[in-house]
Amino acid sequence: MGKVRVSLTVNGVVHQDEIEPRLLLVHYLRDVLGLTGTHVGCDTSQCGACTVHLDGRAVKSCTVLAASVDGSAVTTIEGLRPHGQLHPLQEAFWQEHGLQCGFCTPGMIMTGVGLLRDNPTASAEEIRDGLAGNLCRCTGYHNIVRAVQAVVWQMAHTTEMPATVPGDVIPPESLPGGILSSPTGAEIKVPGSKPR
Repeated sequence: MGKVRVSLTVNGVVHQDEIEPRLLLVHYLRDVLGLTGTHVGCDTSQCGACTVHLDGRAVKSCTVLAASVDGSAVTTIEGLRPHGQLHPLQEAFWQEHGLQCGFCTPGMIMTGVGLLRDNPTASAEEIRDGLAGNLCRCTGYHNIVRAVQAVVWQMAHTTEMPATVPGDVIPPESLPGGILSSPTGAEIKVPGSKPR
């Protein structure tokens, strides 16, 4: 069978390419577009390292054919926060030591952002349930959950909220004073967090 033409908006940029019909979205992102932040872990949808947002929903890109999502919008870890700034959850992973080797981190963050978009007041138990489809072999999950909890706390204590339109990303100016800051620009001290 010949190649098919697809048009995908990835991280806000329209890409039109001729691809093999069997090409998985994860390989399209990595091999065709060079977006290597989306990791290939298991190729069986077990680990979640390949999680991206497809039309605003977190999906495991190793189980999606790129040709089947022609016309869709995809957000990868690279497009989560434009202009080189960190997304609040990326910042929280750093502050709360939610990563060790980092291999699962992009998928964990993309899943966490989707979770918080759907449930901005998620409890620790809801966070654990929401991240259950993502595997980490290093951390024991405790600090990953703490990182997501830090963003829940931040959203409860600021007037700014993450974008809720499917496929939208949070613009750099959305949180006054910087990432994980209060509306006045003062550092937010998350209960139990360690200073950097």
